[in-house]
Amino acid sequence: MYRAKIDNEIFDLEFNDQKGLIGTVNGTPFNIDMEKQEMIHHVINNHRSFTIQVIEFDAKKKSCVLQVNDQEISVCVTDRYDQLLNKLGMGHASSQKVNEVLAPMPGLVIQIIANVGDQVRKGENLIILEAMKMENMIKSPTDGVIKSIEVKQDKTVDKNQVLIKFE
Repeated sequence: MYRAKIDNEIFDLEFNDQKGLIGTVNGTPFNIDMEKQEMIHHVINNHRSFTIQVIEFDAKKKSCVLQVNDQEISVCVTDRYDQLLNKLGMGHASSQKVNEVLAPMPGLVIQIIANVGDQVRKGENLIILEAMKMENMIKSPTDGVIKSIEVKQDKTVDKNQVLIKFE
């Protein structure tokens, strides 16, 4: 099942075919005819004609802006996996702002690569932490600017101790 949010209205969608032309919306059956001409879709449903064009599309956010006849509408779609993550309280985990980097384990700070004021990208190296005779590269979990470095080189840290803070 898919869930589409248009403005503040929620629509639960189930499809009975591979093309998405037959199914139900909020329990009400639909059967549409559609013809595609380049980037424009012509849809007929319940003896009404619609011309639909995708104006914007964001795959990461699973959203788009459609022009339906002469009206623009924003649509956000979730599938059953997104809905399960939301139910478990994990739906916005990837979009939450990260303010700090925590030590994943106790260890010794071998090298601090980043500096205060640095603009870093997600995945960039920040600190080398030695734990159990192994060097572990601590990488940035987000894009951002380093506000402060809370540890010193050659000092030990505890698990979940704040290493770096972002602006």
